[in-house]
Formats: sequence, structure tokens, C-alpha cells
Amino acid sequence: SLFDEPLAIAVQGLGPRQQVTLRTSLRDETGELFQASARYQAGDDGELDLARCAALPGGSFSGLEPMGPLWALQPQKPFWRLVKRDVQSPFLLQLEVLEGHGERPGRLLAQAQHERAFLRDGVRRVPVREGRIRATLFLPP
Repeated sequence: SLFDEPLAIAVQGLGPRQQVTLRTSLRDETGELFQASARYQAGDDGELDLARCAALPGGSFSGLEPMGPLWALQPQKPFWRLVKRDVQSPFLLQLEVLEGHGERPGRLLAQAQHERAFLRDGVRRVPVREGRIRATLFLPP
């Protein structure tokens, strides 16, 4: 998906009202790790849909926050910022669903990787250098 588009995250196949921890992580272009985690309880049907299920207190965020696993990403290195320098390559977001809550959640139940791109297919990136002007022009397909 494109980086500015909402991401729909859902987990199926859990037990009714099963408690799980959703952990997200990504590495920036320098290799620094950013992570977030949230505690959830699946519905009676064993499904966890972040658009309908509120995160429980005790994680990186709480409440109904469908995009929380992304905006709550924090660096492991103090005062580090998540900055994208090369918009031609995507960020690779890792998602893990772990059993239970607490400081050390249980076993890994599911995992996925998702690319968050910055340029739609076919967009051309043209560097602009004119006198003292330095810019980049992005042209649609």
C-alpha cells in the first residue's frame, strides 16, 4: 500500500475472546529498529479487526486506533526519528501476533510482512537543479 493510505489489519482464526499482543516493527534505511505493540482481545467469533476492536491499556497505545500500530512506532535508539530518504524503495513493515499479554508475550501465532510504498507505479522522479534551486519533481504516469 501507499504510505499515506489507511491500512486495514485483521486477524482471523483466534479463539473466542483470546488475548493477544500485536507487535509491529520496521527498520529505517540506516538499520535502526522501530517497534510498537498493543494488547487486544479477539471477539466472540475469534476475529480481531483493528477497525472494530479497541486496544487494551498496557501497550504503545490504547483505544480504537486502526492505524495505531504504525503511528505508535518508536525507535529503540533514544531521540532517533523515522525519516525516509529514498522514496523509491518501500518500508517493510513486520506484523506479529503473539499469544497473551504482559512483558513477555507467549508463542508466535501469526506473522506477515507488508510493504509501505511512497511512489505509485509509473510515477517518475525527476531531479531539478537550476541555479540555487534544488528540488524533485514527481510526474504521474
